[in-house]
Amino acid sequence: MDQILKELGGLVLGSVPTMVLFILLVIAYGLLVRRPLDRILAERHARTAGAMEQARGAIAAAEAETGAYEEKLRKAKAELFEARERRLKQWAAERESALEQVRQSSQQRVASARQGIEQSVTEAKSQIEIASSDLGARILSAVLPASVAAAEVAR
Repeated sequence: MDQILKELGGLVLGSVPTMVLFILLVIAYGLLVRRPLDRILAERHARTAGAMEQARGAIAAAEAETGAYEEKLRKAKAELFEARERRLKQWAAERESALEQVRQSSQQRVASARQGIEQSVTEAKSQIEIASSDLGARILSAVLPASVAAAEVAR
């Protein structure tokens, strides 16, 4: 058993430089490769996450701007609609005014035409009365003797 322990001690003593070399290799890997790699990966993750946050922020800003533009567009449409309504009302008022003027002028023409017709009727009646009395006198003079007709006309 002594010999086994001696051989085992020799093996352990022979493996010490390998263990030291392995530990140095792990430390060197940690210092030279692992830390810079972790730092670069963390930076890459930060950049990616930062870019994603910036993109989310840009999307939110774009949505807010879109909302503002939509609101402006709605207001502009409402203003155009109101202006159109005002124009239509103005045109309707102008049309009604023109129609009222035409009605008044046509009523004046009708009234003056009526007055002219009434005047013509009055003149025609007076001419008919004059003509009928003259005609009556002629008929009487033609039908009755001259002395009786003169007495009738004198009355």
